[in-house]
Amino acid sequence: MTTFDRDLTSVQQARDLAVRSREAMRSFQFAEQSTVDRICEAMVAAAVREAARLGQLAHDETGFGYPDHKRLKNQFAAQGVWDSIKDVPTCGVLRRDDVAKVIEIGAPVGVLCALTPSTNPTSTAIFKVLIGVKARNGVVVSPHPSSATCTAEAVRVMVEAGEAAGMPEGLVSCMTDLTIQGTNELMNHHAVSMILATGGPGMVKAAHSCGKPALGVGPGNVPAYVDRSADVVKAAEMIVESKSFDCSTICATEQSVIADRPIAEQLKREMRSRGAHWLTPDEAEKLASRMFRPNGMMIADYVGRTPQRLGELAGIDVPGSARVLVADLEGVGPKFPLSREKLTSVLGFMVEDGWHAGCERSIQLLRFGGDGHSVVIHSRDEESIMAFGIEKPAFRILVNTWGSLGGVGFTTGIRPSMTLGPGGMGGAAVSDNITVEHVLNVKRIAYHLHDVDPAARTAHGGGAGSVPPAASPEADLIERVVRRVVEEMRR
Repeated sequence: MTTFDRDLTSVQQARDLAVRSREAMRSFQFAEQSTVDRICEAMVAAAVREAARLGQLAHDETGFGYPDHKRLKNQFAAQGVWDSIKDVPTCGVLRRDDVAKVIEIGAPVGVLCALTPSTNPTSTAIFKVLIGVKARNGVVVSPHPSSATCTAEAVRVMVEAGEAAGMPEGLVSCMTDLTIQGTNELMNHHAVSMILATGGPGMVKAAHSCGKPALGVGPGNVPAYVDRSADVVKAAEMIVESKSFDCSTICATEQSVIADRPIAEQLKREMRSRGAHWLTPDEAEKLASRMFRPNGMMIADYVGRTPQRLGELAGIDVPGSARVLVADLEGVGPKFPLSREKLTSVLGFMVEDGWHAGCERSIQLLRFGGDGHSVVIHSRDEESIMAFGIEKPAFRILVNTWGSLGGVGFTTGIRPSMTLGPGGMGGAAVSDNITVEHVLNVKRIAYHLHDVDPAARTAHGGGAGSVPPAASPEADLIERVVRRVVEEMRR
């Protein structure tokens, strides 16, 4: 009996799943919108129904966060994301501009390689499968090895429901024989068209190095500035609630608080009353020395842990009432390790005098490890809010809200997403919250402009807009031709 090495088995599985997904995608690429939406709705319903069980599985396998918080993230990744994209057209004619004579037609990107992290293993899988199928793409999920079982189960739940509703077999799948070689094979495989990379910097860098489109994330060393004009009580409550949510495993979570000097002591009192436990300088130094590697990367055992567990690991006393640990910071940079991104229940705290100084300190923190990601400001001063929006090297300026849930679009009007782009300055292709439009290609049928009235062309900018289809013989002809082409290609 022949025995294959694990890496060979993983490479072969990656090849098989990618090819099978592409074949299924080709049979699905001309599906009607009603069919696509019916399949997506079935997957959403299944994910919501299983949200609690999947959340518990994720916690049990990784040890990160709280099961109930993971349930909420699963529900958000399914129902919250679906509510934001369900009315987005992805099939057939998307838009028609009868003035500029441009018709836009939706098309899938192809097969998506969906890399998922251990911090949000089930919710990210649910989210990526959903936006992928909504745009008629194939999706092959490659989990983080430390969360392989729960991610595979989340994908199984989605696949079972989707295929029962008419999704082609093999369109969506998950790697189960996991090795670095297998994941690299999947990312580089000719049948894969795009990579959705959510995870650590090494994996994201590898995704961007594959020579094909990749939508990646970046670290989120998120500063939270509390201005003297803020509602300090609300700010304290939101900061503690947000930082403690699932033990800070969402990358948009606050990492350091910058308090305006006149309200700093009040903010401390209010945070303490809500479960923030201040570390002594010796305790903070002890924790920092054990939590990070020499290169600044967090040691996995400290990621996503409760304050009490962090106390046990670092050998410091932490009361049972503590919801987050807070350390006063004297500066930003390698000499001050706790000014780094901390995907766990530890928060830095600094005091500055005035929003100009708070603004500069926020920039320091972002440039130290969060360029392009997010910043939080608690203020009732529109001037300082606008200054933060204009000057900060961040693409999500979250005002008077949670960093964690605000950044993903749960408590704000930002598009709901579990993958947050930090833009070019953060090493990513886009600065958006990734959603269905990013995995949807658009064809354009454009007519010779000689046949367009010059005045109408000038008024309309000469380009396609969002003018609704007009009832005309020409419009009816276009619809008939599109239907005929789709029917022929299905055959």
